[in-house]
Amino acid sequence: MSFILLSNVEKSFGQTKVLSQLNLRIESKELVAIRGASGSGKSTLLYLLGGLDHPSSGNVIIDHKNLTSMNDEDLAFFRNSTVGFVFQFHFLLPSMTCRDNILLPGRIGGKNIKSIEKDIEELAKILGVSHCLSKFPFEISGGEQQRVNIIRALSLRPKMLLCDEPTGNLDSKNSEKVTTLLKNLAADFGATLLVVTHDDKVASCFPRKIVIEDGQIIG
Repeated sequence: MSFILLSNVEKSFGQTKVLSQLNLRIESKELVAIRGASGSGKSTLLYLLGGLDHPSSGNVIIDHKNLTSMNDEDLAFFRNSTVGFVFQFHFLLPSMTCRDNILLPGRIGGKNIKSIEKDIEELAKILGVSHCLSKFPFEISGGEQQRVNIIRALSLRPKMLLCDEPTGNLDSKNSEKVTTLLKNLAADFGATLLVVTHDDKVASCFPRKIVIEDGQIIG
């Protein structure tokens, strides 16, 4: 079975249908760009894959687990053990240092913090933000916050990395750097990578591209 399998998935908000009869297979360790105009349903798809929302109908199966049949507690465990999220906005807690922000998912999940800290130090060197770990988010730049966000997403070595417009607030030069970085890190960690983007240049960097229009996959 494919690592990601969607079968006849639909999602509605009230009377508005956002996703319609989606069928999709993605294999383990694939690098995939998801394109579509604003309102096409691409972010909604990402939230369903990450267990942040339930489909109105159909099945979402990730790593042989049917998310549709999970309760909130099971979904929370799934997210903590399987998924790393990188959003356009960083959602770093301002009252915590960057290091504590990164360690928070591990502490919530009862993980071995010393082991995670080794990965954090190595990733911080690779991403050039070692000097940021002891600082608070408001003390570093937006680009540095995004790199800290990437470290947090990778800190538990997730099987799947979901990125929603991760370069949306960056210029073209830094967009290219972040995209290359995400691809390389996903490959190093053996993670399946899905990046939602409206940027054709970002999408062109991926070996597989999925296009969503009006809640349906058209390419």
